[in-house]
Amino acid sequence: MKPVSTRALRLGLAALLAALLAGSLAPAASAAAAPGRSPAAVKADLPGNTPNPTGGKDYFFDATNGRDSAAGTSPQTAWRTLAKATATTFRPGDRILLKAGQQWNNEQLWPKGSGSAGKPITISAYGDSGARRPYIATNGKVPSPFRADGTKNPDTVGRTGAIVLRNQQYFEINNIELSNDDNFASDITTGSYVRDGIMVSINADLLAAGADSIMDHFRVSNVYVHDLDGPSSWQKIHYGGVNFQVFGSRGYKSYGTGGYYFKDVRIENNTFTKVELHAVQFAFNWFAADGADAGQYDENGKFHEGWEQLWVRTRDLYSRDVYIGHNYAESIGQGAIQLADTKNMTVEYNEVNGYLKRYNAVSVALYLWAGADSVMQYNEVYGGPDNEFDGTPWDLEYTNFNVTYQFNYSHDNAAGWMSYMGNSSNSVARYNLSVNDNGVLVKNMLSTNYSPTYFANNTFVYDGADLGYVHDETFLSRVYFLNNIFYNSSTTKSTPWFRRTGALRQAVFSNNDYYEASGSHSGQEPADPAGSRADPRFVGDPAKYVTGAGVNQIRTAAAHFKLRDDSPLIDAGRYNPHLGTEDFLGTHIYYGDAPDAGMAESPIGTKVTNPVDDDPIENGPDDRVDLALGKPVTASSTHPGAGGTLGAEKLTDGDPATRWAAADDATYPITLDIDFGADTAFDEVYLDEYTDSGTNPRVQSFALQRWDAGTGAWVTFASRAGGIGHDLSVTGFGSVTTSRLRVALTGHVPTEVYTPTMTEIAVYRTGQ
Repeated sequence: MKPVSTRALRLGLAALLAALLAGSLAPAASAAAAPGRSPAAVKADLPGNTPNPTGGKDYFFDATNGRDSAAGTSPQTAWRTLAKATATTFRPGDRILLKAGQQWNNEQLWPKGSGSAGKPITISAYGDSGARRPYIATNGKVPSPFRADGTKNPDTVGRTGAIVLRNQQYFEINNIELSNDDNFASDITTGSYVRDGIMVSINADLLAAGADSIMDHFRVSNVYVHDLDGPSSWQKIHYGGVNFQVFGSRGYKSYGTGGYYFKDVRIENNTFTKVELHAVQFAFNWFAADGADAGQYDENGKFHEGWEQLWVRTRDLYSRDVYIGHNYAESIGQGAIQLADTKNMTVEYNEVNGYLKRYNAVSVALYLWAGADSVMQYNEVYGGPDNEFDGTPWDLEYTNFNVTYQFNYSHDNAAGWMSYMGNSSNSVARYNLSVNDNGVLVKNMLSTNYSPTYFANNTFVYDGADLGYVHDETFLSRVYFLNNIFYNSSTTKSTPWFRRTGALRQAVFSNNDYYEASGSHSGQEPADPAGSRADPRFVGDPAKYVTGAGVNQIRTAAAHFKLRDDSPLIDAGRYNPHLGTEDFLGTHIYYGDAPDAGMAESPIGTKVTNPVDDDPIENGPDDRVDLALGKPVTASSTHPGAGGTLGAEKLTDGDPATRWAAADDATYPITLDIDFGADTAFDEVYLDEYTDSGTNPRVQSFALQRWDAGTGAWVTFASRAGGIGHDLSVTGFGSVTTSRLRVALTGHVPTEVYTPTMTEIAVYRTGQ
């Protein structure tokens, strides 16, 4: 049985009671009969009971005693229906105040107008602070965002919330309860339904020429959203408890750059239970990006499909300056906190109790897609599904730049720990704690990266008899594992490290601890000359890990896995700048002779105030000289696309993230000639093909040839008919001396249509 927090039990009982009182066939409005206040914490007093601090006008709503013909500017003259607010254009500093204990059935709130700097428009509550929060039960009474042919309708897209804001800014929403379900007792599984709690959108098609396309300043806090229903299938649109999205019906190239984004947003202290698809969905840009011309090449010649959204970066369409914190999400249909197209984002102290509950495809609990310069920290996730496709708590997603996962606690997630897609730069996962995420610890890797990824000082506690693998696919570019603890509690089975031959070929392991409770180590265990196999000696019993403490006590839970003072893993790690400056518990990095292994540093020994990496892991153990490095290369064929970034010089630049490609009409043999500039002796040639999520190895046969200056001809000294693939070192031909080396690609894999593409040719002299 998965752990259930006290808070989760309260929420579940509240939702059950509401559903029972609603009746199996009654509309959601009947949930008003549920006694008490909503689960989210209530302030000592409600904002509407105090004077407006901005000097704006207050408008009051009372669903029982209000009158739409009244002035609406005092509790005694309150309006009754939300239609009055929808028909009103509010001014900066105005407040829309709903009476506590009241319920608005089958209604939607869409106030018009925008606030301004220092004078936001506020949607909040007034009245008895001990009463239930004002409750908008929209009951699915929202327009469809689709036309009859299934395409998005610019007139109605973004109008699917209990509260709606479209092309508006400077709003603050708090102390409200929302639902959007026409039948609490039955889940929608088919059809087309999109229903949100709070839907905030930028609709690019409806912005006049020259209009402001940057929507600034939003605050969503102390809101309780529950029972949002929709089908468990992908409709090419997101919906959820709090949903920020950018819409445009045309391709992204039809719109300007440097706009169409949200800025200065805080979503905090909210509660979400039983919602579809997400609890929080932030800023996914939906411009048509799936056509033939929607993709683009990056600076390294890597092609990105339009859906990978590199164009968000190149056109500066990132939302920015966003904080998402202290939210609780339970029983979420798909991914609980799904974030995209945002930079300068902090996501912290969020608790997810159950995700992918009713969705039958890929997603994870909390992640950022196509984002930059952002950090996910102090989040707790549990209760995930047993899912072959993603399903993990976290995800290092496509097209991320400088995204860090640190100080997070995940436990009891059957699909594993971290999904890993690729096409990203400087991805870091450090000082995280994973307990019984018994699926795949690092799941997938569908694309090469711009730069290496670092998994540092994480503590993994798992049952090897239940674990899928540490890694299930093949690392396609360099990944560093340093100072991690791999603690296998199984007394019967050693750790299964991979399922595909060569899966760890691009992974470098250093100073990790590999503990097997059985005492038996897997033959798959990676080479790690500086590693150890010792019992870490945690301060707590790993089998009695902390659950139910709440995300605000996440460090208390993590402290269970501190190292005892007599642990052999103290000072057993190595320093690297990607470790950052503090551990999960806030301890400085580092003390003593070296950092400790695992997610907690022990303050034992002298404090090293300014650490220096004097032994970079990036240098690697191979100190051989690549005789081809930087040498000119001539190709018989080069692909003309990708902005000229696919040239043969990429084969000897020493960067595995760059590549050469032959033209689509190239004829065999395709030759690659390296000019050493002088006679050079070697006895090993290294070759590597480029692969990606849609690119397989393409070379079936090749020959290595030397230039014979005396005869003016190429002479074959080695050949192979079994292909190249990855990391092929050709040896056994003795020592060859020549001024030029030719790699002749003589045949292609029969099932492959396209011509070869390679990342590297290296040449070594090992017999010296």
